[in-house]
Formats: sequence, C-alpha cells, structure tokens
Amino acid sequence: MDPVIVVGAGPVGLSLALALARLGVPSVVLDETPGQEETRPARTAVLRPDTAAFVGRLGCADALESAGTRWTAWRIMRRRRLVERVAFAPRTPDDAAGSAPASPVHLPQHALTRALRAALAREKLAEVVTGSRLADLEQDEHGISAHTRGPNGTWWRGSYLIGCDGPRSTVRKLLDIRFPGRTAVERHAVAALRCELPWPGEALLHRSPPRQGGGPGSEVSARPLADGLWRLDWLLPPGRELVTPDALVARIRDSLAGWSGASPAEPGTGSTGTGPDGDGNRWHGPGRLVPPYELLDTGVHTVHHRLARRWRQGRAFLAGDAAHLLGALGTQGLDEGLRDAENLAWKLGLAWHHGASELLLDSYQAERRGAVAARLRAADQALPLLRDGRSVRWRTVLPGAARGRSTLLTDGHLGRGPLGAPPVYARTPLAPPAGTVDGPLVETVPGAPVVDVAVTASDGSVVRLHDRLGQGLLVVLVAPGTTVWDRRHWQSAGLMPRLTSAVAALPMSAELLVTESYPGAAAHTVLLVRPDGHLVTALAGVRPEEMTACAEAVRGGAHGRGAGAARRAGSEGAPVRPAGAGGPAGAGGPAGLGTSGTPGAAPELGRADSSDAPDRSGTPDRSDASGASDGAERGGSGEGTTGADGATDSGGAMEAGGATGARGAAEGRNGGAEGGGTTGSAGTAGAPSPVDPVGTSMLHSESD
Repeated sequence: MDPVIVVGAGPVGLSLALALARLGVPSVVLDETPGQEETRPARTAVLRPDTAAFVGRLGCADALESAGTRWTAWRIMRRRRLVERVAFAPRTPDDAAGSAPASPVHLPQHALTRALRAALAREKLAEVVTGSRLADLEQDEHGISAHTRGPNGTWWRGSYLIGCDGPRSTVRKLLDIRFPGRTAVERHAVAALRCELPWPGEALLHRSPPRQGGGPGSEVSARPLADGLWRLDWLLPPGRELVTPDALVARIRDSLAGWSGASPAEPGTGSTGTGPDGDGNRWHGPGRLVPPYELLDTGVHTVHHRLARRWRQGRAFLAGDAAHLLGALGTQGLDEGLRDAENLAWKLGLAWHHGASELLLDSYQAERRGAVAARLRAADQALPLLRDGRSVRWRTVLPGAARGRSTLLTDGHLGRGPLGAPPVYARTPLAPPAGTVDGPLVETVPGAPVVDVAVTASDGSVVRLHDRLGQGLLVVLVAPGTTVWDRRHWQSAGLMPRLTSAVAALPMSAELLVTESYPGAAAHTVLLVRPDGHLVTALAGVRPEEMTACAEAVRGGAHGRGAGAARRAGSEGAPVRPAGAGGPAGAGGPAGLGTSGTPGAAPELGRADSSDAPDRSGTPDRSDASGASDGAERGGSGEGTTGADGATDSGGAMEAGGATGARGAAEGRNGGAEGGGTTGSAGTAGAPSPVDPVGTSMLHSESD
C-alpha cells in the first residue's frame, strides 16, 4: 500500500503526518520551502485546550510548556472600566476538572512548527522532502500521483493526498475547487515587544481605549508570551490605510502610556531617560509615562473569510487554510486546521489498513466543513453588531441572545459559544443507527467532545481521558469506587468480564477504560468515544449488540464497501521497508482489548520512477473566481461561514517591519459568492445536507 502524500509542511500538514505515523500509516510530506522556519515573534498561535492536547499527544508537550504560556486570566476593559475578568484554572495535570476554564496556550508559530518538525524527524514512517513544489496531480481508482518541481522534482505515488498548502493552495487549484468568500474582513496592526504591563500573566482586550480616540470601533489586545514578551494587536479602521513604522510606534506608545498607572511630577525632574525608541525620554502625552519596552517584530494581519466548496475529490482532500480562512472577532483558524488533521487522520488510518466505505471518507467533509461553516456564519452574524452596534438590534442579529458584546468577544478569544467552542458533530453520517440509544444518559450530547476526566487504564495507571485519544475507539465504564479496590479484583468482578469480551469483539480497535465519575452519568454507564474525542453514544450497562452497531457506524456503516480499491497499491511492486521499520508498537490498539493487530511492514515512502509517468510542465494557472452571485442565497443549502483565526495569522498576511499594508492571503480573485451546492455525504440523498444545514448563504462577494 502506498504512503499518504501530504502537500505542505505547516503546522496542519506536519500534525497530520505525525497523527498518521501514530496509526502506523506511512506518509511523505512535500515541502516547497527549504525547511527553515523564519523567526517571527509577532506571528503567534493560540491553541485551545483540545487542540493543545492534540499537539501534545503528537510528541510536542514539552515544546508547548517551554515555548508557550498559559494565561492566568482574561480581562476586557471598555474605556477605563473593567467589564469582565475570567480567571483560569491553575495548571494541575492530575486534578479533576474544576469549574474554572482551562487557559489556552499562546506560543510563536515558528516554535510550534519547529517542534512538529523535530517530532516528525524521529518518525520512521514519515519523510519530509524539502524543495518540492507541486506541479500536477493525477488520480485513478488505485491511487493518486503527484508531480513536483525543484531539486527533488519527480513523480510521487500515494494512496491518498491531502492539500495542507495554505490559502493559495496549489492542490485546490489543480482540483478546480472554488474558494468563495470575503477579503479583508478585518485588519490588525501587530507588534511583539518585551515590556512589563500592570497585569502580568493576564491577557487583555481593551475596547474604546481613551488614548486612541475612544471611538466605538477602536480596540487593542495584549496577550502574554513566554520570556516576558507580549503580542499587541490594534484593530484598524476599514479601508486600506497604510500602516507606517511611525504610526505603529505611536500606537505602541499610546497603549503603553494609557495602561501605565504612573504619573510623573514634572518633566525634567530626573524621571526621564533614553527610551527604546530613541527619542531621549519616556514621556508621552499629558500625565502619563511610557514604560520601557523593546520592540522585536511588527506586521499587519489581514483576516479573510473563505470556505472551499468541496473538501474531498476522489482520493484528494483539503485541510487547514487550503480549505478555509477565518479569524474575525478573536477566533483562531489554526485551531480549526488542527481539528481537520485530527478528524481526517483516524479515518485515513482505517482506510489505509482495512479499507473504508465512501461514507467514512465523505464524513470528513460533512463534519469539518459543516463545523467551519457554522463558525463563519456565527461570525458574519455577530460582526455588524460588534463592529457597528448602532445599525443593528441585538435580537435581530442573535435572536433570543441576552449576552453583551464583550461576552461575545470573550467567547471568540477563549473558545466558547458559537464563535469558539469545539464543534459538535450532531449531524454526522457516522451517527449510530436509530433506536440504538435509549436517551441522554450523560451531560455530553452525542457528537460533542467528551469531558477530560481521570480514567484507569488496563495496566492500572491513572491518566486523563484525552491522553488516550488518537488510536481507536475508547470504551469508558463509569464505576464509582474503582480506585479503592485492587485492579486484580475489580477486573474480574461485576460487569468487567462481560464488558471486556464485548470490547474485544468490536469490529475496530478499542481500549477499555474505567472512570470514577462522568458528568451526568449513573453507575454502570458505558461511553463510546471516537479517536478524535467526540462521543458516539452512552449506553446503560453492557449491551454488546448496540456497542457493535455503534462501532460499525463509526467506521462508515457497511465496512469494506469500496475497500477493494482502497487496499490495492497504486503502483505494482512497491518496495518494502526493511524488517523493523513497521508501525509503532500498539498502532492497532492496546494488547488484548482490540481486534486488529499491529500493521505489517510498511512500504517504502513511495517515490515512483519518473519514467513511469508522463512528463508534465507547469501548474495550470486556474483562478478560483466564480460569478459574483453564482448561486448566492440558493435555497436549501447555503454556503455558510465561520470565524476562527484572529491571532494566528495563518490565514492572513504578516508584513515584515509593519511598514506596508497587508498582503491578502487569499486574493480577491478567489472570491465570488456561492450559494451552496450538493456536498452531502454518500448515502444521504434526499435528506438535508449535513454540510450546510442553514438555507441562507452568509458568504458574500467583495461587491456586496
């Protein structure tokens, strides 16, 4: 079986390759860059707890702790008044989840990418090929071929291919997939600096700061990084105003002086000195002091909202910025890209080892595109209210909403509510068959992420539930009092023998875990959890037939339908790795609890002989532009949008030095409005599409 080809070596592509390696699936990552990450302190990523946990499971937990920082609190100020303050739970890995929320992890994006590259370099099943620019794609029923240019230019043969190559994705253009949406939804001036602020360790969003005019649209955020660094973002007014170095320095001094509580007696009385900007003093404005600071990096970040019309075409998939751009109102696009990688990895793992139904492969688009569309739609609805509240009434934009503007912004920045919470796959095509579930037995609804409770594994170790994700199904038994008994006794008592047999008989790899309690669950409740941490269902007691039916649904229904083509190698006679180069131990699930063993020897990471494929020159210069109103507002399947990327810069452009305006990461040529289309999953004909359940398009062309 040929390896999976990943195009693009950003955080999403590297994470996907690492997740595949953990599943015993070989991959080759085509990287058009030389492999050296530019150090940009002002280009940072904010990872929510679920995506930070995913990155940690890939072998980057140490990097998150050393290069990243977890905030102690989040505060919103309006003018001079504190509007809201959210305190985060202290970092206690083994404690039960408390009422306080967990902090995001804030770190420079180059540090994250380097950590992922280092982890991937240790994997025998993955190879990163630098200087390889994709030029052409060809696919058939047996596999997919990619032609690259550059020092390593050749034809590569793979079983599947994923385009993680950013907003100007060559994969998306070669597949002729349209990328409608809006350009420059928001623009931010950005600076990274070293200084001391009055609230160490706390992130701040300051609305209408008095020293910057105090207008309804003015806004600045300050988020701490490691080693005493801060990232500051200023929301720019609409238009293409040039952000000069002098203007950016003025913004920095205005903000720092406004936040400083020190008031000097008189200029020239000994409290002046040479400031870091070289003007010979630290005064700025009447009655305020500009604290010392060291400016490290600047830029302009432009937020675009775009959504690819299709995320799967045959054996090719899109993920990350190649599939979506989002980021207004503080939401994070990199979060969504990492969720793409986690969602797709386990499905490709099943397909690579055992074959997969079309329903399983289509479920990636149905789940992830639907989630991103809902996020974009929520951002589009909230933007007029939050940026121009005078023109829209609350109940018109968000019917029934009783929350304030500041709370909505907090949701976007902290990963809560419709603007930021982890997605719920309520309309997934992988849902259990009707009648399998009696009713809501736990507080977590089917399709939602499970709570990270403490669990006991088969070896007796007590770990967090999220630490066991990524391999196969998790079967969690709620059994109060388990921890007070010796493992030898409770494993052979009560429900455990029957449950152990039921788990071993499931049609896919599974691990049995036991927990003292789970929110809303009674004793002897059994939870089935997908490899990406979303709840399949909760059952009252051990019910082997229902458990088997749920596992069948998770792997795509009639397992093996269409699997013959998936099993066939794309090129005959593919070389095999030497002995000992197979997948990592346990790739098929914990011993004794799963039904699929460790995969056999993996094939050599598949560079096909260039003489076996026709020569191709150049990449077709295809534009993703479509008619400005082609299908817009098409009833029944509107092309919704969602927001999630504000601070990561993954979808926008960061201008070095901050002297010029923004480069559009996805240019206007890519953007007509599109109304929807037929993107439902296989097997759902005649039913409402799980991709875009809302019938009104929230994507607009630039002329709207």
